[in-house]
Amino acid sequence: MRRRRFPSDMPTPNLLVVTNTSHWNLPLESVEVISARQYLSPDTIQQYPGARVFNLCRSYSYQSLGYYVSLLAEARGHRAIPSVGTLRDFRSQAIARSLGDEIDETIQSTLKREDKAEFTLEIFFGQTLDRAHAQLGTQLYRLFPSPLLRAQFARQKRWTLVSVAPLSLSQLPEAERDRIAEFAQSYFRKRHQSKLPKQRFLFDLAILVNPSDPSPPSDEKALQNFTEAAREVGFFVEMITKSDADRITEFDALFIRETTGVDHHTYRLSRLAHAEGLVVMDDPWSILRSANKIYLAESMARAKLPVPATTILTRDDLSEKRLQRVQLPCVLKIPDASFSRGVRKVDSREELRAELEAMLKESELILAQEFAPSEYDWRIGVLDHRPLFACKYFMAAGHWQVYNWKAEKQEHRAGKHETLHVEFAPPLVVETACRAAQLIGDGLYGVDLKQVGNRIMVIEVNDNPNVETGIEDAALGMELYRRVARSFRRRIEQARA
Repeated sequence: MRRRRFPSDMPTPNLLVVTNTSHWNLPLESVEVISARQYLSPDTIQQYPGARVFNLCRSYSYQSLGYYVSLLAEARGHRAIPSVGTLRDFRSQAIARSLGDEIDETIQSTLKREDKAEFTLEIFFGQTLDRAHAQLGTQLYRLFPSPLLRAQFARQKRWTLVSVAPLSLSQLPEAERDRIAEFAQSYFRKRHQSKLPKQRFLFDLAILVNPSDPSPPSDEKALQNFTEAAREVGFFVEMITKSDADRITEFDALFIRETTGVDHHTYRLSRLAHAEGLVVMDDPWSILRSANKIYLAESMARAKLPVPATTILTRDDLSEKRLQRVQLPCVLKIPDASFSRGVRKVDSREELRAELEAMLKESELILAQEFAPSEYDWRIGVLDHRPLFACKYFMAAGHWQVYNWKAEKQEHRAGKHETLHVEFAPPLVVETACRAAQLIGDGLYGVDLKQVGNRIMVIEVNDNPNVETGIEDAALGMELYRRVARSFRRRIEQARA
């Protein structure tokens, strides 16, 4: 079969794969409709390099044609929608209910006027026939990326997502074919409307940002540096926000430069991107592990890493006798606190009881750590298990933390900083930081440590560490950004090898 040639300025080819092409009668621009057997032919990988594959086969059951279309698409370096991971999710009611919890508020508000005990919602190319269900349909599509979906809900006291399954072409309502055709045109048009770069790039990188984030991990100049470095190694780069979640399958990699959280769209988008086969920093398990200080404390203890003396407190520890075992002064931390928020220093038993009672209203577990005063904290950046930068973050003026959010003047909210080449930082500090980061994963992390005399202690490991111009990049300059960009490219190439 003759190999099809795509000019360097053409968009990535879109393939709509169906069991039988005669069953597809909706006109589409910029999309080629082929049969599953044609796609599974060994020649297809030569014909359609880097294709996006929209799998609309009749069945996705294990070892069916539809299953193998998504499986081989991933093996060929094509982007399959739905992915094999999504196909697995379809088969599990437990996963459906778990993911339904993530959008529970939308489910309840959308279905509150429904008077029956069951409800079925059909989603066609990310849209619903009834506009009143549009938001719910969009969120379900993001959780289960697939062109045609049917979601089943049941109500007892509250509405619950019971199952999500793909729709076949034969199940499309005949009376609504014209509207569904419009949905399809819009769906595929969105994947081509961005202006194509004149230069030919090997990969597409999305950088997730939040223009309204009060404390973003990277400033505007740093984002420009990341973009420039990524272009140097073959990436077309686009800044996206959470509103672009439905476009995530257009990219090969996602770099999150927005403050992350578990109960937050950054985690959901990271999870979605990972499920769709993108290389992701921060990956979902790094967000989960780094976000919770209880997990970190247990992991550090098991790995025998040096940490401040740590106690996990619950409501059972409010008695006078049990509070006596807490060494004072100490620092109390809510497990998912960040940027020095949700952290309290207590000096007396009275303060300990009062602060603990207040914090237990927010979390069932509270971390109590030995107070280890120091002039500064070490922040060691780690990428791919290797040290990337070394910074000293000095305490805010007249305060015991790096950040003092109660300071009246902006310039007094954060302490000064000093950046060193990694080889000039104390070797034991760097080695300990790399060991701590390895407990979380192989991504980009910022490890905070204290050095008190000869004693070195790991305080925490942060996913999504700050990289700002003039601070973390002060020693390496553009090389810091290039190392991150090269890591993305290497990960993509390894995944497709």
